[in-house]
Amino acid sequence: MKPEAITIECDGCGTRNSIQKNRTGKGSSCIQCGGSLQFPTLLDYPVMVTDQSFKEEVLAHQGPVLVDCWAEWCAPCSAASRIMEQLAKTYAGRIKIAKLNVDQNPETASDYGILSLPTLLFFNPGEKTDVLAGEATETEIIGWLDARI
Repeated sequence: MKPEAITIECDGCGTRNSIQKNRTGKGSSCIQCGGSLQFPTLLDYPVMVTDQSFKEEVLAHQGPVLVDCWAEWCAPCSAASRIMEQLAKTYAGRIKIAKLNVDQNPETASDYGILSLPTLLFFNPGEKTDVLAGEATETEIIGWLDARI
């Protein structure tokens, strides 16, 4: 089986370089100009965000971010949480997955009009571009996500 690859754009010349995930951070250079490539942090787990960290973790992030808005009492949120954990592994290096507990972070939930749970917010980069509200299957979420990245 061929190792998974990510695409990294060279800061020097703009060439898009395909790098195997297991080689990231090992001094790879651009195939066009030979410049050193800057690797994104490959988060393979969802990041918990709060009212205080939302701006830094989501709005200031330079790539796409999927925010899972949830609550402990929400049964469909438990299923969505398992899906988010898998998506974080599958999409590591391509998208950041974040989780926002709406009960503990009412300011951000209010700012984005979260009225039903679970709700997925898609940001790219730093601007909310789409919302998926309510229960959805893993296949539905993957299809929705793939159409946005």
